[in-house]
Amino acid sequence: MIIGICDDEKYICEMLERHVNIICPEAEVLLFSDGKSLLSYAGNLDILFLDIQMEGIDGMEAARELRRTENGVTIIFVTALEEYVYQAFDVEAFHYLVKPFTWEKFSQVLKAALKRHTKEVSGMKETERSIVVKSGSSHVKIPIENIIFAEVFNRKVVIHTREGDVEYYGKLADLERMAGEDFFRPHRAYLVNFKYIFKYDARTIYLEGGEVLMAKQKYPEFVKQYLQYNRRKAAGHGNK
Repeated sequence: MIIGICDDEKYICEMLERHVNIICPEAEVLLFSDGKSLLSYAGNLDILFLDIQMEGIDGMEAARELRRTENGVTIIFVTALEEYVYQAFDVEAFHYLVKPFTWEKFSQVLKAALKRHTKEVSGMKETERSIVVKSGSSHVKIPIENIIFAEVFNRKVVIHTREGDVEYYGKLADLERMAGEDFFRPHRAYLVNFKYIFKYDARTIYLEGGEVLMAKQKYPEFVKQYLQYNRRKAAGHGNK
């Protein structure tokens, strides 16, 4: 669970962060000072608390851009302006918190958003899962199952898919967390999709379209996880 908070007033970001940590201590909380820094984030947010009045790219404009890139983040506006409530419907906002609000109300809204997100994730098929990354000046949507492997190269993450390669500035650890249990990190510079592996040994993993290094200390865990993956898939086919 990754929860973002975007507000140009630092103390509000930190205050909201404290309350998020109380309600959802297992979540990773990311703070953004304006719309530009929010839109430059290469990962996927699950829930976003978004101020509207900000210099440069304001919250409503940032929300529209997120929706243009088919970003499914749950948006909760946090603002002192009531007049934007109708525009919030246009960007499919989950809720519209008007300042000042009680922390009881904040808690209710966050818990409702968490409940909705949990239902969506539990009902989501693997083929429907995707990530959106910013590559150059464009935002690219990549289905998770289409990723063959990813690697770190020249301070960028390069995602290799059957349709081609996509590179962006980001952290491989973030992609690993988003990718899920069908992926494995055999080396600090690589992330592989079990689905596309056709051969491996203690030094190398061979996939469709490339091969990656295996760190010696990672090999036992890789074998264990790969066997579990194959059991999951075999069980899934058996239930059909």
